[in-house]
Amino acid sequence: MRLTDISTVKNIMSENGLSFKKSLGQNFLINEAVPCKTAETGAGEYVLEIGPGIGTLTRELAKRAKKVVAVEIDSDLIPVLEQTLSDFDNVTVINADIMKTDLVSLVKENFNGKKVCVCANLPYYITTPILMKIFESGIPLERVTVMVQKEVADRICAEAGSADYGSISAAIAYYGKAHRAFKVSAGLFMPAPKVDSAVVRIDVYENCPYQVKSKENFFRIIKAAFGMRRKTLVNTLSGEFSLSKQQMCEIITDCGFPADVRGEKLSAADFALVENKISKIK
Repeated sequence: MRLTDISTVKNIMSENGLSFKKSLGQNFLINEAVPCKTAETGAGEYVLEIGPGIGTLTRELAKRAKKVVAVEIDSDLIPVLEQTLSDFDNVTVINADIMKTDLVSLVKENFNGKKVCVCANLPYYITTPILMKIFESGIPLERVTVMVQKEVADRICAEAGSADYGSISAAIAYYGKAHRAFKVSAGLFMPAPKVDSAVVRIDVYENCPYQVKSKENFFRIIKAAFGMRRKTLVNTLSGEFSLSKQQMCEIITDCGFPADVRGEKLSAADFALVENKISKIK
């Protein structure tokens, strides 16, 4: 079954009385190479897939992985997935909203708490919330491989000080090392979105290299720093943590940064230094 064949996709949609739902960001791949390249998993690995659609990527994952659990929000696609995945006995499909799903319980029940690889073609409108839910859930992760809007991929992988660097760059850098695997042109989807996509791979740290006293404060600092990008960290963080500008200036300079530094110049490691100083006071 070639789910990247345009005629096959059209027939599946027609036979099931379905239409592409723009509200759910449904764009199905019509290029065979992309799901094959995205499904970079080993024979003994466990995969959590988010948004399988009609099962194009799911089939490639099932060929390689020990077990795949696919979470699909669209109940209309469940009968389709039963059809397209019928020749695999290592796939479980769950009809649920990933944002309302208890991921810890899901991993415990389906993977016996073992490390999982997350794989997904994420809707553009909800990319960041889904990514942060995955990482913040505390589930045991090996890596996260996602297809996202190209501009979002650039931000996820950006280095401190670059034009694309932002809060999502620093936040994800806390959990793992991100790199852009390859670009996916808009014309390789049906219907074609208005923008190109890219596949990003995030290799999750076994042990986080950034030692923070308060994880809550660490992410609070990042959020504040990029919430008002034009302000210096001294001005932004003094108000955020109810410290005088003099106190905050001493914290920033003690960390080795100029007093007028802005958040966009600091890496995850740098933010960890600042957090340690602030948490000592607070």
